[in-house]
Amino acid sequence: MMALLLAQRVILMKLEFEAVPSTLKPQVYEHLADSGVEFLAGDYQPPTTP
Repeated sequence: MMALLLAQRVILMKLEFEAVPSTLKPQVYEHLADSGVEFLAGDYQPPTTP
């Protein structure tokens, strides 16, 4: 739920993705990607799962 809130704040440009806590960045990035605006995450690369 917190990741969705932060993703919305990034989309609305009220928060920079870099300011998102590192523990929530993967989930926030996923929400941004689902919304088609993953470019707002800059050069962030989500961790890959083996």
